[in-house]
Amino acid sequence: MSVASKFAMAAVASAAALALVPGAAEAGTVISSSGPSASQYPVGMQIGETQRITLREGDVVTVLDGGSTRVLRGPGTMIIAQRAGAGSSNRVLSGLTSRRPQARIASSRGTPGADAQTNPNLWYVDVAQPGTICLSNVDRVNLWRADKEELAQYSIAPAGAPDAAVGITFEAGEGLARWESALQLRDGATYIITQPSTEGDGVLVTFNFLTDVPDDAEGLAQALISSGCTVQLGQMVAAAEAEGS
Repeated sequence: MSVASKFAMAAVASAAALALVPGAAEAGTVISSSGPSASQYPVGMQIGETQRITLREGDVVTVLDGGSTRVLRGPGTMIIAQRAGAGSSNRVLSGLTSRRPQARIASSRGTPGADAQTNPNLWYVDVAQPGTICLSNVDRVNLWRADKEELAQYSIAPAGAPDAAVGITFEAGEGLARWESALQLRDGATYIITQPSTEGDGVLVTFNFLTDVPDDAEGLAQALISSGCTVQLGQMVAAAEAEGS
């Protein structure tokens, strides 16, 4: 099962999980949970600093807490407040969530220690990744591809309206292409991204607009969970666990 599929399943219960600890001033947010106890600590759940977390063998729970990442592994009973040394201020995560515009992919090849084949920014739309994507700026939509070698043409059209397609060009050696067209993006609408030179039915992407983007990683994770943007949540989890493990 793909990472996106796993998070899509977890998102079904995540909206309710966000309210499991209402008004908790000192709480972290679960952004990934796997193992026998995963149902007890669903994605989106808030965990208080003094709340006891009991994990079994094979359990792994990743928590964003006060700007730090904590990866909790079972078996054992633990309290986040007692694991101050286990947190990691995540520089990779910070780079991933940056909204500073980057004109060329050369400047983002680029996130230190990142895999060159991995989408380096939360707000880049991967042309090969289906799912629901949150946008922080609908006036500046960047498309990203993993294979940067050759010039490539793509088209984007509203689902069910192929005649409204617009063309996107990735220049040779470039991993980013700006989506600049008269096509008006609509909140909650689904679009199909295709590469005419290859076989396949294309990639379906649904866009959700974030009108208020939290500055902190924990708040951003909660916003992505609430909006069903599991693809980007998966990116955050991968970055968080890279430095938090």
